[in-house]
Amino acid sequence: MARLKVTLTKSKIGTKPKHRGTLRALGLGKIGSTNTLPDRPEIRGMIARVPHLVSVEELSAEQLSAEQLSVEEAD
Repeated sequence: MARLKVTLTKSKIGTKPKHRGTLRALGLGKIGSTNTLPDRPEIRGMIARVPHLVSVEELSAEQLSAEQLSVEEAD
């Protein structure tokens, strides 16, 4: 299954409360924070509400396994 790497690129200060709630639901707190989420219509819809605040990268299965290996090595 494809995954999405979502990164908060701009500040949420001064945004509408609904946008801040959407960012919280995506698991993004501070600028530069990143979360890997499943590629589902619900997640795509949340991203569509805040495209000016986030950047999105699609991860393939190969990228996912390499990323998981680097996280395990860091622990």
